[in-house]
Amino acid sequence: MMKGLIVDDAAIMRLRLRDILEPRYEIIAEAGDGQEAIEMYDKYKPDFITLDISMPKTNGLDALNVLMTRVPNPRIVIVSAVGQQRLVIKALQSGARDFVIKPFEPARVMKAIDRMLVDCQVSAK
Repeated sequence: MMKGLIVDDAAIMRLRLRDILEPRYEIIAEAGDGQEAIEMYDKYKPDFITLDISMPKTNGLDALNVLMTRVPNPRIVIVSAVGQQRLVIKALQSGARDFVIKPFEPARVMKAIDRMLVDCQVSAK
């Protein structure tokens, strides 16, 4: 089973993502900001990450840039609120694979994760 890391400063959003993802994926860790996300990545080496773009301390873009230097083929889906298109585009240009908008539509979240994992497996061959 693929293992994931959920990163969001709002505990309710982490819980919502966990509820959506856990039937198919194992969520091995959660983080409340970008710095904690980097630490959790280093500790658990998840197969994929959902990464909120707007967080206190270290934001999602800064964490993404650090993770890009540590992860050979990063599997990162950006999580964003409506109205953050500029930041989402920047994240995609920096290496994120896809994005989902809050409030979450479960089917869209699953589609983003499933497609990213399939694309990464194909490109690794």
